[in-house]
Formats: sequence, structure tokens, C-alpha cells
Amino acid sequence: MANNRTKQVFTTGEVAQICKVSQQTVIRCFDNGRLKGFRVPGSRFRRIPREALLAFMKDNGIPLDQLESGKRRVLVVDDDEAIVEMFTDLLERDGRFDVRTASTGYDAGIMTEQFRPDLVLLDFKLPDINGNVVCRTIRANPNYEHIKVIAISGVADPDEVQELLSAGANEFIPKPFDIATVIGRMTELLNFP
Repeated sequence: MANNRTKQVFTTGEVAQICKVSQQTVIRCFDNGRLKGFRVPGSRFRRIPREALLAFMKDNGIPLDQLESGKRRVLVVDDDEAIVEMFTDLLERDGRFDVRTASTGYDAGIMTEQFRPDLVLLDFKLPDINGNVVCRTIRANPNYEHIKVIAISGVADPDEVQELLSAGANEFIPKPFDIATVIGRMTELLNFP
């Protein structure tokens, strides 16, 4: 991903990864003229020049940081300010993450749409809805299929843990947690080298 900063021409698969949408969506946008590019002579392959990709991303409100920074986007959803602050501080100091926060399920939905995170750290008990509702909402949107979800909670009731995993969480970590364990699982889920 780090080479996206210097790359000048992209495949539809690479554009799909950068824009956090399916490859079919990219092909549709290319075929109907919303995404400019060219076909490789003598083949069906489509290629998108960097400038056309930047214009498309700006037109559609897609964050440009995948092209520019190579950092992974993390959304921290928790109504406990101390936990939000701790994660924000640690992840930003780590240098590999771009962090945004939300304190309710409603805000999490808005931030997921705007920020398009690669990973969500999700508290189970939120003031408005439970984390499994947030998880199900993310999993119901095909544009979010790449998002990894780590649920974190002090409520370690086995039924609720199972409910979170059934709703689509990739991982459950009970509170109190070891921060190194959380960051370790994040880097594994995000396939860091």
C-alpha cells in the first residue's frame, strides 16, 4: 500500500481497495464514464491514471489518505472518554494509524460513512444501541466488507460475546485488556508486514 503514493496507473482491483468499494462498483463507474481511464489495447483490462482516480475520489467524498499516507484508518467507538483518549494517543504515536472517534452507535454510523475505516474498535455497551447493532449495520453494507471489527467490552457474558461474533465482529477482547494484545490483533487483522 505504501507505494500508492508514487504509483501513476491503477488496476480496477487496486482502485477498489483504495476506495473501499467492490471491484464491480469500480468497473460500473468506469463503464458509465464516472471514473475516467483507458482500456489496455487488445484486452478487456481497464486502467485508471492517478489524476483520474484523484478526481473521482474528490467527486465522491472518498478520503485521499490511502493514496497519500499509507496509514490504516481506525475508528474508536466508545462512550468512555478515558479509553477513547488512550487509544487515540497510543495509535497516533504508533505512526501507522489515522484515528477518528465516536461515542454513540449513531455517530459510529456517520463516521463509518465519512471516514471509511479499515478497522473499528467497538465497545459493546453504547449509550444509544449495543455494539452488535453497529456491527450488523456495517456487515449489511457491501461497501464495508473490508472493515475489520474488534469488539471490546467489560461485559463478558458468553451469550453476548457470541451475539457480537454472530453479528460480524472479527474478534472479541474483554476489559480490562492488555493494550499490546489489542494492537497485536489489529496489526494481524490488517495484515501488517
